[in-house]
Amino acid sequence: MKSDPEQDQHHFPYHLILTFASLVIIVTGLKLGAGLFVPVLLSLFVAILCSRPVKWLHGRGMSVNLSILCVLLVVTLASALLIWLVMARLGDLVNQLPALEQSLGDHYAGLLKWFNALGLPFDAQALQDALDPGMLMDSLPSLLGGIGNFITQLGIIIILIVFILYETLDFPYKLSQAVEQPHGSLARFTQFSRTLQRYLLVKTVISAITGALIAICCLVLHVEFALLWGVLGFFLNFIPNIGSIIAAVPAVLLTLIMPEGGFVKAAILSGAYVSINFVLGNLIEPRIMGQTLGMSTLAAFMSLVFWGWIFGPVGLFLSVPLTMSLKILLDSHPDTRWISILLGPNRERRRRAREGMPTEG
Repeated sequence: MKSDPEQDQHHFPYHLILTFASLVIIVTGLKLGAGLFVPVLLSLFVAILCSRPVKWLHGRGMSVNLSILCVLLVVTLASALLIWLVMARLGDLVNQLPALEQSLGDHYAGLLKWFNALGLPFDAQALQDALDPGMLMDSLPSLLGGIGNFITQLGIIIILIVFILYETLDFPYKLSQAVEQPHGSLARFTQFSRTLQRYLLVKTVISAITGALIAICCLVLHVEFALLWGVLGFFLNFIPNIGSIIAAVPAVLLTLIMPEGGFVKAAILSGAYVSINFVLGNLIEPRIMGQTLGMSTLAAFMSLVFWGWIFGPVGLFLSVPLTMSLKILLDSHPDTRWISILLGPNRERRRRAREGMPTEG
């Protein structure tokens, strides 16, 4: 039965309003339930990363329980070691905060005097009130409190990972029994899971290499808390566009104000940050990701704003994985593939990704 164009046109505003209202309800639910959704989403993405080694061990004759136990043991030990090292260095940083604040205040006062000597037209008192160096130090306790709160949620996240891993192993069978014609659904689910696994794996490896190179550069330049800056670079590399800038600011600022640092060493460290992120982010990562996993710069930035508003700081880290999951899911179905194309890179970036050339931005 063919639809009447006039009737479709008549009902179009109704469908538009209904769709908009549905989106508002969904976004409101996500915002109000952020405390529940954040650990679930973190567990889901970690479980997706762990599912491949679990399946590999299970395929080699190991039982499902033992496979999951081995993978979780490795992940837990690595996470515990990393958290212990970072918290130890954070403790040293907190102990040095009074001296660092005094040094930062001295450098800041000297900078204001230099601007005043140049005769630049600005209100020094207003600038000093807006850029109070103590604001950075005052924000550190809340940051440490947020880290401690996240650590307390690790137990819940680990339990969720176990249950999700069991479900991912049985989900294809359940899907085949739940639908009448499972072949198309199984194919789309397999494509979605494999593509998402590839994206998360590539992004994690690139971020790990980024953090390792940052730590090595800090060690070579004798910058204090090198391990802390490397771990910070690893995590913030998941944040698109601004993550690498945020990671560089504390390390460069500390190098600038430390007695054994200075402007030259801070400039060299800044150049190292720029070089590492340019080579890995613009040369290597697009070539490995390819066209399927590409995303436009606008879509990445808008996802950063949206998911950051919904889920807070954790949403900044999950913004690209969440949007990439949505893009992969939309791309797996012909009726929604056009939305995936809109979220994807432009033609020049797609051509460069296919040819293994560097991309801009």
